[in-house]
Parts: sequence; C-alpha cells; structure tokens
Amino acid sequence: MYNTNVPPQSDLPTSRQLRRSTAIALIAAIVILVTVVLPAEYAIDPTRIGRLLGLTEMGEIKAQLAQEAANDMAADAALKPTPVPGGAAVPVSATSAQAPVEAQPPASPAPATSAAWRDEMRVTLEPGQGSEVKLVMKSGEQAQFSWIVEGGAVNFDTHGDGGGRSISYEKGRDVSADEGVLDAAFDGNHGWFWRNRGASDVTVIIRARGQYTEMKLAK
Repeated sequence: MYNTNVPPQSDLPTSRQLRRSTAIALIAAIVILVTVVLPAEYAIDPTRIGRLLGLTEMGEIKAQLAQEAANDMAADAALKPTPVPGGAAVPVSATSAQAPVEAQPPASPAPATSAAWRDEMRVTLEPGQGSEVKLVMKSGEQAQFSWIVEGGAVNFDTHGDGGGRSISYEKGRDVSADEGVLDAAFDGNHGWFWRNRGASDVTVIIRARGQYTEMKLAK
C-alpha cells in the first residue's frame, strides 16, 4: 500500500500568509464588482471606468429592458378580466377611472429630402428585438425629429445619458409614429430605444435635424 507523504510544517502557509491572500482576493473582488459588475448589470459607475469601457451603457440598456418588461407585465395584468357577480367577466383597465382618450392616427411620414432633414436612418427589428439610435448633443441644444414604423408598431423610450446622468423623456407602447423636438437636458447621447413586440419584422425610419453633432446607432 502506498502512503502519501505528509508535507512538513515548513511547507504549509502560515496564518499571516493566509490572511494576506484572503485580503488580496477580497480587494480584487471589490475592484471587479465596482468597475465591471455594477456598471454592466446596474448602470452604477462610481469610478467612471465602466463608461470608458462601454459597460455602463450596457447596464443602462438592461435597466431599460427590465423596466419595459415590468411595464408590459403590469399592463397585461391590468387588462385581465375581473368576475362580476351574476354577470359576465368585465375587463378592468388601469386607466378605466380616467376619461377615454381617442386614438390618434399615425403621423404622416415626413419628407425625406436632404433639404428637409439632416439625417435619416432605417432600423429593422425582428419580433422581440430592440435597438436604439442616439443624437450626440450638448445641454440646451434642440433637435427636431420624426419617426415612423413600417409593418407594425413598437414600444419606445425616448431618453438620454451622459456624464453619469440619465433621463427618460417619454415612453410609449404599441406606437406606429412619433415626432417632436428633443431638448437635451445635459451633454451626452439623447435618442430613442424601440422594441418590436409584434409577430413580424418591422422597420423604424428615424429622421432628424437641428442642433446635434451626429446621429449614431447605439451598440
């Protein structure tokens, strides 16, 4: 029978070495948490390193998607039928206590001539897919925009981020067009996030002009 040799006491790590290794591992874990995990998962970036690495924007998108999913679930729950004694089930809407709002017809597509619009971008979304387009703007700058959806409707969130700040200007569900003026609340990227909740592909056409540096498709 082979007996395993027991290592001598001198080869074993001392208590001081173990404490030192534990402290180093703990510091490394904290650094990774603050510089990578928090920006990428929760858009929390106290060191601004996540912004430089592009992780904070990833966390912001995740937070937007989570908020949108929560809003969808709340809206679906509000529309579930409520049983009425002695009668048929009656669907209850979250806005039933408010005055009815008339449906607005989709806005007409704005002319796509170079004289009318400075930039135009087309984004095709498969079912369940989301994407966003941003304008690089400075605080107080204004940009006129118009976007329409070919083939259906989308959920959207008009928002901005930059310098560790973020803002949501407007949100909508099952919308086929929108237009207006985007007024930048601070220096950064300001624009739109769209998600296709339909069963077929759609194409979002966004046009803009005014005070901004560039239009870009966010990655």
